[in-house]
Amino acid sequence: MELRSVEELMDLLHACRGARNTPGGGRPVDVHEHALQTAALLRRSHPADKELQVAGLVLGIGRLLGRPDGAGHADLAADAVRPLLGERVSRLVRLQKHGGPLTPAEAAAFESDPLAGDAVTLRRADEAAGVAGLDAGVLEDWRTVLELVAARHARLEAVD
Repeated sequence: MELRSVEELMDLLHACRGARNTPGGGRPVDVHEHALQTAALLRRSHPADKELQVAGLVLGIGRLLGRPDGAGHADLAADAVRPLLGERVSRLVRLQKHGGPLTPAEAAAFESDPLAGDAVTLRRADEAAGVAGLDAGVLEDWRTVLELVAARHARLEAVD
């Protein structure tokens, strides 16, 4: 699936409401709420980096696009958002596919990736999300940010 409009993405993000994920074998969390919290944490820690914030917001959509066990969800989400949100957002999401320890070859490849630092920041926000009572706002708060990132990507695509 490739997302072609912010409206399609918003619909998919809304569909995450009620979907459950059990990160690290812990307590189940609502994928929708987790996405909002991850994005909100990134907004607070990196207010100027809209693409990083959006990567946190869309990270969980792969769970709706793939297998119930979540296998391959980062790749599915990355492929879905790339046409709309661009390569950087897609790459940040894709770099989240390893939740566990990396092999030495994977670790070397990750460390040499120019987005490794941002990917670690995204991972930390993702791990910190899921806190009861964290005010993360509502999905509609993110529409303008999604439109800005999508418009920037469209402009860059038009230039190429």
